[in-house]
Amino acid sequence: MFKGNMKKLTLIWMSLLIMSLLYGCKSVVNKMAFHPDVENILLTDQLPLNVQEIFIETEDNLKIQSYFIPNSSSDKVLIYFHGNAGNICHRLPDLLQLSSFGVNVLGVGYRGYGKSQGVPSEEGIYIDGMSSLKYVTNQLGFSLNNVIIMGRSIGSTVAINTAQHLNIKGLILVSPLTSGRDHAKVTGLGAVSFLAGNAFDNISKIKKVLCPVLIIHGTLDQVIPFEMGKKLYEIANKDKKFVELEGAGHNYLSTKYKQSYWLPIYEFVIE
Repeated sequence: MFKGNMKKLTLIWMSLLIMSLLYGCKSVVNKMAFHPDVENILLTDQLPLNVQEIFIETEDNLKIQSYFIPNSSSDKVLIYFHGNAGNICHRLPDLLQLSSFGVNVLGVGYRGYGKSQGVPSEEGIYIDGMSSLKYVTNQLGFSLNNVIIMGRSIGSTVAINTAQHLNIKGLILVSPLTSGRDHAKVTGLGAVSFLAGNAFDNISKIKKVLCPVLIIHGTLDQVIPFEMGKKLYEIANKDKKFVELEGAGHNYLSTKYKQSYWLPIYEFVIE
């Protein structure tokens, strides 16, 4: 199954290599990176009673669909950035689980995903990340030192980009990648990995993260290899923790490996 996926990724990259001659490298990276779902969405009246659907206005005047789950007894808020496929609706079970830890939770949908306006791009999702942070501090009134940021897979790039230089409470990274160029190499395209440029450069940015960091990665992840998460851990500042999910791949971490996955997140959040 993995070999089939790798062959498919290789064919996609080769097709996009040709497209790069016409549209430029940034367009290629964006087409490869993002797989939004705008059809499979939940209607507002289908949401659990404690889940509020909100639309955050970004700094470039787009409205992005997000879910806020309030907890009046807590002064902490966790901002969640999801992976590259689907939309925020599909992350509702994880958002509810995070909410059960006794904190406020904001699940952010990217531009071009679900009901959000716009078209996804690396630069755009970074704007979405910063806009969501400003929303929780300026609109919702949370103190920066009570903000926890969590990113999974490509969401790790938004999380790190948003967290750098700031004295927030903590940063959680699940299956994070090191860079777009590194990821191109693991798909078998080392010869053309230069096309990725400095896209999704978590390596340089994590050095600028000041807060405590928790990194979780499956040892058999064949989408974003385990070694990438380990490398980020080694580069990160001293207040950090790394959790290996033995035998886990890229998907089903929060369900198939739920105890090993959720416990360290819970301990980090309530700390």
